[in-house]
Amino acid sequence: MTILVTGATGNVGRLVVRGLAGKADVRAMTRDPAKADLPVRTVKGDLDDPESIPFDGVEKLYLFAHPPTAQEVVDRAVKAGVRRIVTLSSGAVTYGYDTSHHLPVEQAVEASGAEWTHLRPGEFAANKIDLWGPSIRADGTIVHPDPDAFGQPIHEADIAEVAVKALLENGHAGKAYNLSGPPQLTQRQMATAIGEAIGRELRFVDVTVEEALAYYVSLGWPEEIARYILGLGGYEGGDPDDFADYEFVVQPDFQAVTGKPYRTFAQWARDHVADFTTSS
Repeated sequence: MTILVTGATGNVGRLVVRGLAGKADVRAMTRDPAKADLPVRTVKGDLDDPESIPFDGVEKLYLFAHPPTAQEVVDRAVKAGVRRIVTLSSGAVTYGYDTSHHLPVEQAVEASGAEWTHLRPGEFAANKIDLWGPSIRADGTIVHPDPDAFGQPIHEADIAEVAVKALLENGHAGKAYNLSGPPQLTQRQMATAIGEAIGRELRFVDVTVEEALAYYVSLGWPEEIARYILGLGGYEGGDPDDFADYEFVVQPDFQAVTGKPYRTFAQWARDHVADFTTSS
C-alpha cells in the first residue's frame, strides 16, 4: 500500500507523514526534497503542476486543498489508480462561508469515484506562531486589538491524527469530519498559556483594529486573510461573515474517531516553545 502525502512539509502534512511512517509505504511530496527532513521517502512534485506529481503505484492520497488545479490533480490521481483520498478542507465549508476555495476541492474529490474523507478543521493554533511569534520573541508583547475575544484553536496534531486513521483504516469513507478543537478560550488565556510554556510574562499592546491589520500585513499576511482574522472581512473577502448565532461548541468527531479528547491549547504551547523564544 503506497500513500502519497501532498503538502508534506506543512504544519499538518509533516505530522501526517510521521504518523504514517513505518505503517505504510509513504511518499512525501514537496517542491524541494533536499530541504524536507522527513523520515520517509521524499519525492518532488508541485500541486501547481499536476503533471509533476508522481502518482505511479499510489493507492491512497492525502490531498492538501489547492483549488486552481484540484480537478486536474484528482483526475490524474484516479486515472493512475488512487482509490482513497483524504482531503484537508476547512470548517468554513460546514458553515457555508466557503464556496470558492475548499468546497470546489471537496466536490472534485467526491465526483471522482474514489473513496473520500474530508477533514474540516477550524482555527489553527499554529496561526499564533506567525501572528504573535515575532513580537513575543522581540519584547514579550502581543499585537491584538481585543484580548478578551474568544477563539477555539486546534492543535495541528489532532488534524493529522484523524488523517492518518482515515488513510489507514476502513470505515471513514463518505465522512466529513468537523474538527473544532477544545473548548473556547480568550486571546488573553491563550497568551497566558504561551507565557507559562516559555517562562515569560506576556502583555498585549493597546492597538486599534486598523493598527493590528497594518501590523499583520507587515508580517506578510495577505490583507484579505488578515481582515478575516480581525472580523473586518468575510472568509472569501467582502463584508464580514455573520457570526451572530455562532457558538464555539466542541465538535465530537475527533473523539469519535480517536477515542480521546482534543489536545489543549496549553499542550500546543508546550509543543511550540521554540517558536516563541529568541533561540528559535
